[in-house]
Amino acid sequence: MKKIMLCLAVIGMTFSANAQIQTPQPSPFSTIEQKVGLTDVTLEYSRPNMRGRAIFGDLVPYGQVWRLGANQNTKITFSTDVTVGGKTLKAGTYALYVTPNDKSWDVMFYTDSNNWGNPEKWDDSKVAAKVTAETYQLPMDIETFTMSFDDLTSGGATLGMMWANVYAGVKFEVPTDKIVSSSIEKVMNGPGAGDYYAAAVYYLQEGKDMKKAKEWVDKAISLTPNPAFYQLRQQSLIYAKAGDKKGAIEIAKKSLAASEAAGNKDYVKMNQDSLKEWGAM
Repeated sequence: MKKIMLCLAVIGMTFSANAQIQTPQPSPFSTIEQKVGLTDVTLEYSRPNMRGRAIFGDLVPYGQVWRLGANQNTKITFSTDVTVGGKTLKAGTYALYVTPNDKSWDVMFYTDSNNWGNPEKWDDSKVAAKVTAETYQLPMDIETFTMSFDDLTSGGATLGMMWANVYAGVKFEVPTDKIVSSSIEKVMNGPGAGDYYAAAVYYLQEGKDMKKAKEWVDKAISLTPNPAFYQLRQQSLIYAKAGDKKGAIEIAKKSLAASEAAGNKDYVKMNQDSLKEWGAM
């Protein structure tokens, strides 16, 4: 009998040692890295499937805290301070939880990000920010729970969440303008051509003071021995935005000639389109 038991034990150990079959996770893990303005945002979450199940109000009950995915809690990390629902979130990592309801979700940024699913004991003092997100009905079902960064701008984005036929989004703002403006002010004490150019282009893109942008881009071009076609292109756009159409046309013609010489068809077309728009062609 002892010999039989010993043989069975050996066989069992052999099976364990040889159990090397890998199978896919039912809720695959996903990581998204997104640059929003000058802020690095990383999202980590697991993605369950519908599998024929009714989701909201059933598998995910209304009025109860949900881990926003599967397995370990969903995490979001910001490299700078951000603003959510008018409240400042310090740079760092947060767990994301929601309390879904029929018409809206309460989305919570939780400071304790090391939980398997929901915290064993919920602590309201660890909710760094809470925002109510309106839900929208989708025209089709989304089989796999999906999160995304939508409506990207230099100043913020929307954290999108969708599953089944429901979409909800939470807007957050990043301090891009504050960082860039502070950098510009510091650098302008002793700027070079590249600094003047970068500051001018930023002001153009963000629709800030075009008079100052024009001053800076002129300084940048004056400090550059052989301005490139793309630099002249930005200078022409700043002139046009500042209301100096005559100057914009003159510079655009220089950019056109330089882009033709460089064989850059994209900039040739962009300059031609602008010259037509400004009545020069």
